[in-house]
Amino acid sequence: MPIDVDVVATRAELAIPEALALLGGYLAIPAISCEDAHADDVRTLAAKVRDDLEAIGLDNARVVELDDALPIVFAEWLHAGDDKPTVLIYGHLDLQPVAGEIWRTDPHQATVVGERLYARGAADDMGGWVSHMVALRAWFEQGGPPCNVRIVIEGEEEIGSPNLERYMDGWPDAFEADAMVLTDCENPSPDVPGLTVSLRGLLEVELTVRALDADVHSGLWGGMVPDVSTALVLLLGRLLDEDGRLAVGRVEVDEARRAAGGRVPLTAEVIREGAHLRSGVPVLPERGVSAAEWMWWQPALTVVATTLPTPERKKNALRQAASATLSIRLAPDQSADDMLEALCDVLLASPPGGVEVSVESAGALGAGWLYTPRGPAFEAADRAYERAWGSRLVQVGVGGSIPFVALFGERFGDRPLILNGVMDPLTTAHGPNESMHLGIFRKAVLANIYLLDELAALGRAGIRTT
Repeated sequence: MPIDVDVVATRAELAIPEALALLGGYLAIPAISCEDAHADDVRTLAAKVRDDLEAIGLDNARVVELDDALPIVFAEWLHAGDDKPTVLIYGHLDLQPVAGEIWRTDPHQATVVGERLYARGAADDMGGWVSHMVALRAWFEQGGPPCNVRIVIEGEEEIGSPNLERYMDGWPDAFEADAMVLTDCENPSPDVPGLTVSLRGLLEVELTVRALDADVHSGLWGGMVPDVSTALVLLLGRLLDEDGRLAVGRVEVDEARRAAGGRVPLTAEVIREGAHLRSGVPVLPERGVSAAEWMWWQPALTVVATTLPTPERKKNALRQAASATLSIRLAPDQSADDMLEALCDVLLASPPGGVEVSVESAGALGAGWLYTPRGPAFEAADRAYERAWGSRLVQVGVGGSIPFVALFGERFGDRPLILNGVMDPLTTAHGPNESMHLGIFRKAVLANIYLLDELAALGRAGIRTT
């Protein structure tokens, strides 16, 4: 006898308080992947997640760890039948650091204030994959999910997934699926669900200016030899427009995306609150381009480090060299080589004061992703989300990069990639006071339940039909 999906949804809703307590236990473990001191915390959390996945009914739950890598958690349940699709659910359990941030609550203690739950990782990404655990547990309590399910929960996403391809090569069966669901993205608001269809790429560049063979007295030589610090500032200024945005390497955006971006409710008020903009500092003017296009589909520049003098290194001297590390968010369909060439054209021409300038790719590099969702799987997702949220999915972009998505898209681009999330513009992922809206979490749980039901109805043969 078929399982009544509404009964499953009711069971899941009743279990949400218990699920939030489980989430709080995970959030108390500082699984910060970029800090060696917390590597064992990542392993501790991975083992706990494995045990809990097994407890709710999944098979073959295990922690796998390669040399010189942090662990990954695999689990599966493949008893729905050969005619039913296999859905791969992806999440990550590692966290961004909190050192130096000013939090209103303990960053590793789940704290509810109003409609939001505060903690590092609450929405990025533990709330995301825990919403699937709640949904799956409710299905198991009624006999089992209507689809075959595989789960991958990674321990290195916040450091760029450097070993994920090694895991994919070593355990290919763990990634085999007919569709993938990744709940690590953003919704336009707590009332409007988002389907992510683009991610920006990432390019890190080292810009270096040299003029002298040694530091010299600024009083004796200033005025007749170049100051590399001011030359560096002048060069950075070449890259920017009057508003401070990156003016180099901009791309043409097609009319369909441009129109869709204009419909996303990214108002000045939402941006001000979500980005913690200081009172009196205005949101950058749109200049005829929507906020969505600026943040999702155009490149952007951040100076992430410099060797400019600091108060601790203060001295009256002209320095021999200065450098800046530039983080470039690439447009989704923009190549790193094209952007690097555009930067060199601007930065190497007629250097100020005749200084020596070098521009080199360094450090982080990630591919962007631009996707056109089409076919029955996405129609099924629309139905599921309309039932859970009262609204169909709105196609959105993400200004950041998720290396897993680009890698999965490269390997399994013929399969539907359904990217959703529990974040919203006020989440402050990667910053202080990260939070998850509890209403979004509830609706995400219900959407997960309805999505599996809708995908199961398509059958394995119908899920990839375009």
